[in-house]
Amino acid sequence: MLESILKRARTGNVTVGLPAGDLPALFRGMPVIGDAFRSGNVASMCARVCATDAIDPEKKTIDLGRCVFCGLCEEACGGEGIRFSRDPRLPSGKREHLVLGGQEFSPLAAATGIRSLLGRSLHLREVSAGGCNGCDLEAQALGNPIFDLQRFGIDFVASPRHADGLLVTGPVSKNMREALVKTYEAIAEPRIVIAIGACSASGGIFRGSYAVEDGVGNVLPVDLFIPGCPPHPLTLLYAILGFLGRPPE
Repeated sequence: MLESILKRARTGNVTVGLPAGDLPALFRGMPVIGDAFRSGNVASMCARVCATDAIDPEKKTIDLGRCVFCGLCEEACGGEGIRFSRDPRLPSGKREHLVLGGQEFSPLAAATGIRSLLGRSLHLREVSAGGCNGCDLEAQALGNPIFDLQRFGIDFVASPRHADGLLVTGPVSKNMREALVKTYEAIAEPRIVIAIGACSASGGIFRGSYAVEDGVGNVLPVDLFIPGCPPHPLTLLYAILGFLGRPPE
């Protein structure tokens, strides 16, 4: 017991404050669209190397609902057309809110009625619907001492009967569709659905496969999409807190 107390004293407080700084160097955050992308053939160069068709060279847009943040587009244009910053605050909201370069959207917040019912707490049941588990690992990291999701009154629960909503990862495989729907139906209304990662938004790298539904939105009504492949825990924190009307100052 004494050894545990001493270890805790030596470690100190490791919980990250909000707003947090940039992501570590190995992570890719919010894409920055350069002027070269909007003119000439740079957008076409970027689109040719995009494995998930996230770049539309005609409309000059990037669909973060499809983007897997591989960085190939940045390499193809030498960073002149698209550059990935280390900003963890990615656009989130409805599906169309994830498209960069077109119409600008303001951050989406939950309906006032739902926010008043939730108060300052939110209990989520997580369902992995056929993905690679990368998003699940990042979501689980929210519970560690560094990100400490519980300090905001947000927690994961084992039963949908105890949940206010769903947090879903993966493209929704055909074999997981029924389980996902039954879990959703077991949650009392009003209920919310949060879809995280490119797979849950569009099918990601699995899009078009005979075995998947190409995203949660084709199975359930989604209230909040959070992009990434996988999204960093800070991205998840910013998006969920903003949705609850509690954005970090």
